[in-house]
Amino acid sequence: MTESESGRRSGQGAESPQKIPDIDSADGPVEETSTEESSNDAAASPEMESAPPARAAPEKIVKQERFAAIDLGTNNCRLLVAAPKGRKFRVVDAFSRIVRLGEGVSQTGALSDAAMERALEAIRICAEKVERRAVTRIRCIATQACRSATNGAAFLERVKGETGLDFEIISTEEEARLAVRGCAELLDEDARAGLVFDIGGGSTELSWIKPAGPHSPPTIAAWHSVPVGVVSLSERWGGKEISAETYEKIVDSVAAEIRAFGDPAEIRDLFTDGGAHFLGTSGTVTSIAGVHLGLARYRRDLVDGLWLSVEEARGVSEKLRAMTLDARAAEPCIGAERADLVVCGCAILEALTREWPVERIRVGDRGLREGILADLADTARRARGRRRRKRKRKALPNA
Repeated sequence: MTESESGRRSGQGAESPQKIPDIDSADGPVEETSTEESSNDAAASPEMESAPPARAAPEKIVKQERFAAIDLGTNNCRLLVAAPKGRKFRVVDAFSRIVRLGEGVSQTGALSDAAMERALEAIRICAEKVERRAVTRIRCIATQACRSATNGAAFLERVKGETGLDFEIISTEEEARLAVRGCAELLDEDARAGLVFDIGGGSTELSWIKPAGPHSPPTIAAWHSVPVGVVSLSERWGGKEISAETYEKIVDSVAAEIRAFGDPAEIRDLFTDGGAHFLGTSGTVTSIAGVHLGLARYRRDLVDGLWLSVEEARGVSEKLRAMTLDARAAEPCIGAERADLVVCGCAILEALTREWPVERIRVGDRGLREGILADLADTARRARGRRRRKRKRKALPNA
C-alpha cells in the first residue's frame, strides 16, 4: 500500500481529533524560549491560567498531575509542560531551541556528529525541566530527521542512555494526527472542509478535515506526507539569496509533489467553490503572520488564531524572498536561525495554495505538543476512571 493510498483511510488506526483548550505554548519563531510560570504570554491567554512563581517548594502533600510533551523535529527541539485543570491546561514550562538535527541528512543519509550534539544539549535541558517540574506523564516523539536517517534509532538510544528520556520515532500518519488534534478547534465552524498543513524541516504533513457536527470534533478525511521541508529544500536550492526565477522553480517542484497524489479525500470541489480554508501549524506560517502584523517581538496571543488572506500571505512571502539574508535575520519574528529557511517554507505554502485554491488561511501557534498533551490527558482520565471503579468494587460487601 502506498502512502497516499493509506492516507485515504478516514481515521483508521488513530483516534478522532478532540477539541482541546487554548494552550499558551510560548513558542514563537525564535531560537530559544524558556517560559516560566510568570510568562506574560501565558497570562495573556483567556483560556489559560499561569502557575504560581517557581520557588524551592516545601514537601508536597498532594501530587499534582503534570504532563510533558517533547517534539524532536528536523529543525527544532520543543518541550511543553502543562497541568490539567478540568478540560483545560495550565502551562507550567516551555522550551524551544533550533538544533537543525536534519542538517545534511538529505545528502548523506545520516545525522551528523555536530547535529546530534546540538540536539543532545537541548534534550538535556528538557530532561532537567521535566525532573524539576515533577512531571507525571510524558511522551517524547521524533519525526522526519530520525525517520529518514540511517543512524536515527541509534541516536535515540544514546539519548535514552544519557538523559533518561525515551523517544519514539512516530509515523507520518501519527504526526499528522497529532498536528490535527493540537489545532482542530481553530477550524471555522461554518467551513465545510479544511486543510491542515504542518511545514517541517524534512517533510510537510497534510490532513484534510471535515466538521462532524456542532458539538463534535472534526474528522480526518485523508492525510498525506510530502517529503519536502524547509531544511531539505534549503540544502537543495540554497536559502540565503533566492531570485524570483529560482523561487518559481522551487514552487513548481513542490507543486508537482503535491499534484502527484491527487485528491485523496475526494473533496476538491469544496475548495474550488470557497467552502474550505487552510489551517497552518508550522513556524513558517507563524513567521509570516508576525511579519504581516509588523510585530516588534513575537506575540503568540496576537498570532494564534489570526486569519490571513492568501494574498496577504503571498505579499509577505515575496517581501521576505526579496530581502537580503541580513534583512530577514533582522526581522523580529524570524531571526538569524531561520533567515535561510523561511523563504523555502513560503514556497511550500505557495505551492499548496496553487494546487488547493483557498482564500483564507488560519494561523495556529499550536500543533504536535498540544496534541500529545490532549492524548496524555485522555490517558490520565481513563486511569482515574479505572481507579474509581476498582475502589467501588472493593467497597462492595462480599457476596
